[in-house]
Amino acid sequence: MSRLDIITIGRSSVDLYGAQVGGRLEDMGSFNKYIGGSPTNIACGTARLGLKSAVITRVGDEHMGRFICEQLAREGVDTRGVITDPERLTALVLLGIRDEERFPLIFYRENCADMALSEQDIDPDFIKEARAVVATGTHLSHPQVEAATLLALKIARANGIQTALDIDYRPNLWGVAGHGDGESRFVESEKVTTKLQSTLHFFDLIVGTEEEFHIAGGTTDTLAALKAVRAVSEATLVCKRGAAGAVAFEGDIPDSLDLGQTGAGFPIEVFNVLGAGDGFFSGLLKGWLDGEDWPTALKYANACGAFAVSRHGCTPAYPSLKELEFFLNCGVQRPDLRNDAELEQIHWATNRHADWTTLRTFAFDHRMQLEEMEGYTPQKGSAFKELCLDAALQVQAGQNGFGILCDNRIGRTALHRASGTGLWIGRPTELPGSRPIEFEPELGEDLGQLGEWARENVVKLLVFAHPDDDAETRARQERRVKHLFTAARRNGLEFLLEIIPSKVGAVDDETSAILINQFYAAGIYPDWWKLEPFKTDPAWTNAVAAIESNDPNVRGIVVLGLEAEEAELAKSFALAARQHLVRGFAVGRTIFGNAARAWMRGEISDAEARDEMATKFRRLCEIWDTARENAT
Repeated sequence: MSRLDIITIGRSSVDLYGAQVGGRLEDMGSFNKYIGGSPTNIACGTARLGLKSAVITRVGDEHMGRFICEQLAREGVDTRGVITDPERLTALVLLGIRDEERFPLIFYRENCADMALSEQDIDPDFIKEARAVVATGTHLSHPQVEAATLLALKIARANGIQTALDIDYRPNLWGVAGHGDGESRFVESEKVTTKLQSTLHFFDLIVGTEEEFHIAGGTTDTLAALKAVRAVSEATLVCKRGAAGAVAFEGDIPDSLDLGQTGAGFPIEVFNVLGAGDGFFSGLLKGWLDGEDWPTALKYANACGAFAVSRHGCTPAYPSLKELEFFLNCGVQRPDLRNDAELEQIHWATNRHADWTTLRTFAFDHRMQLEEMEGYTPQKGSAFKELCLDAALQVQAGQNGFGILCDNRIGRTALHRASGTGLWIGRPTELPGSRPIEFEPELGEDLGQLGEWARENVVKLLVFAHPDDDAETRARQERRVKHLFTAARRNGLEFLLEIIPSKVGAVDDETSAILINQFYAAGIYPDWWKLEPFKTDPAWTNAVAAIESNDPNVRGIVVLGLEAEEAELAKSFALAARQHLVRGFAVGRTIFGNAARAWMRGEISDAEARDEMATKFRRLCEIWDTARENAT
């Protein structure tokens, strides 16, 4: 059995996409950062579709190189073939969406890392792990990277591994167009044609646009170009025809493109063509490697291409397998797919990164409770929250499944230091004690400060709500929550909604479930729920059923503590752990309350406070883990 389905080889870059649509690239004021490069995009696109993918490339020994490696890992791509180059920088691309037809881009690839790929970077044993090797045309444009690519292909063919080519013709990367012509997709060049034709016999599958087959075939007559390629290659040829779909030719090229094999197409609105071909190829490879016939593989490819042209960015636009299956089942509900709320929710929820199936959280985002303590000052509050973080890190010890809740107002230093530690990080937004809900003033009236948040921060909101709330209170709270949820999603931030009805009125086994359904009905889809420690199985069953009936792809639930004693928490954990959707807990004052009061009064040292909190947090983690083990 092959360990990998596919290995791609070639370009990797950081794509900086202009955030303003409809403006000149010269006038862009901000950019969104994504990974890019055709082989890198394809590796990610196929991984999202459930294939085991890897990429062979080079990146620089700097922040952007690390970004590519880390993002590939988050996407589920095997990174063993990614070599860190100590002498060269990671490639960079600037891109924009000018209008429906113009998509300017500038390649910064002079002596970049991936163009230093060499034969020494090709490990035969690694190649042999794959079912297919995919190359791209750009890495046939320079002798050194061509040699590396051809070596990988020769190893693959010698071992019965399938091979595929994305022609991926970029004239300026072949030196036949200038730096300002990054958008250009075709310039005739006999030299390029000759080089491509000398390699086409290595492939079982060749994919390109009509213009790309023109350069491969040496003529701008598409049928003649396909026949010229067929003369030197027995590969299945897939020709992309834009709005006309795509056609596959397994044998002789007929006298009409319409006589090729086709797959179902999808009439959608074009928003951004950049990266669409890589999305198309990802879907095609899914069908090809799954043994589907060409009409089915082309249907997958057309659907994935439709997603790509409907969204901002390349890799971020590609669908998950669940998303693709949903789309194929339901079809196009509206042509601007990026504005299909149901589809976008599935896209968001099924492409989130990191595994948080277990989440043990030390919550020290409290503000009002600390400010009311004897001896408190803002400086001492900040220092104490750093001790809380130290305690959390001491318990985490580099393991997965641990988190914190920390605020920015008092705990800013700890909050910023927590980034990159592997902790799940929740960050509160509510003004403590407010009902109806109000936000921390620092967020701004338009919640614009969310644009400054670290992407790993989870937006947390505590709402005191009850099914018996009057209509005005309910409507106002739901508007405020929807405003924050929408702003979080627009800024690429996950959202945790905490509801506490017991502080408002009497509760029963239906109370929280009713509230959950009300928030979903308002169009609010939290990634996380934080719920009170229910005292009965029916209360938990009802709440879980309410969540799963509305959002089967939710991250999960964490149970809060409400300053309960350890014995009481143990009972609530045992009950909660029976529910598969409950991932863990978020407990605060039970852990830090006594230590905070003593430390603020100067009765214990930093080390004593930290160790006391670490001991209590560790103990609660053990109690939770035992409860989960017993429940299963």
